[in-house]
Amino acid sequence: MSILGNPSPQPPHGLPPATGLVGASTQPIPGIIGNAKSMHPVYRITRRVAATNASVLILGETGVGKELIAAAVHRLSHRGGGPLVKVNCGALSESLLESELFGHVRGAFTGAVNHREGRFEAANGGSIFLDEINSTSLTLQVKLLRVLQEKEFERVGDTATLRTDARIIAASNRDLMHEVREERFREDLYWRLNVVPIEIPPLRRRREDIPALVSFFLEHYNEINDRYVVHIDRRALDAMQDYHWPGNVRELQNYIERAVVMAEGDELTPDLLPAVVTGGSRPTGPALPATDTETLTREVVLQGISTAGEDASGLHGLIVDRVERELIAQVLQSCAGVQTKAAIRLGINRNTLHKKIKDYGLDAPEPGDPAGG
Repeated sequence: MSILGNPSPQPPHGLPPATGLVGASTQPIPGIIGNAKSMHPVYRITRRVAATNASVLILGETGVGKELIAAAVHRLSHRGGGPLVKVNCGALSESLLESELFGHVRGAFTGAVNHREGRFEAANGGSIFLDEINSTSLTLQVKLLRVLQEKEFERVGDTATLRTDARIIAASNRDLMHEVREERFREDLYWRLNVVPIEIPPLRRRREDIPALVSFFLEHYNEINDRYVVHIDRRALDAMQDYHWPGNVRELQNYIERAVVMAEGDELTPDLLPAVVTGGSRPTGPALPATDTETLTREVVLQGISTAGEDASGLHGLIVDRVERELIAQVLQSCAGVQTKAAIRLGINRNTLHKKIKDYGLDAPEPGDPAGG
């Protein structure tokens, strides 16, 4: 189940149709639901790159629909009539993944009782989708680089060189440039994969798509479960649009399926949603998914730029100054207002901190120090 499909023209009451149209300035991709402005670049790049043979790198958090965009790239290309072979690189060990990708010959290892065709062979004339490519080992990355550059490989345990005409579409839920800096991903492979990057925004940056997605998932799970949940309580919809969705579209899909299964009537009410969505039990801390600092920073910057608008000026003050003010405020709070301790935690001079406190309007006396230092 995914956000691909053929939504009904009759959505549940109170919800808009689950349309894939995204406006006159951006050609729609049939079957992909959503018209959020943040998705327009995704649709535009997908259509443009589909007409080529270039490698594609799809980036985004878990659950945003990277596999769907990969399928769209393949479907809209001249290879659309050929196979689309999907491999989850994070689901297999290094040895098993190598055999899965390149195949093996009989006797190559214990248990290899027959010759086996690999996924690159199976994808010949079509496309191969390598999901979670960030999880591959450095050794395997060397072999993937060769396939990208030379279109050649050998089966495990064999010396005969095989060729493949498969387009490579890769995906990662991590910042691969960060992985390169940490020496967990080869830089030469990164640049070979990153010919055309497509970054899919998280659901919290495309909240206007939530009603259409809810409509589609309701219809789907009504059909397969023989249910009739065709109304939605406004409070339930508001709660879903306010929630930050760390699991993205996949999390929304799961909650709608559960609501349809558990509903006793024909309405999706707030009590059918988890407490974390309706506000009954929210996690402590910021309403952002747990991830690395670099990803969070990029998300804050992108959100700030998007909120400010394309013609906005003074972005440094709007974004950087606000982030610095919040950082200082949080560290001060954790240090009970003791500026000397806060300066050490922040790694800045105490006088510099004192000036920033005044500049940002955070000035408050330290305990036992009426002058605030």
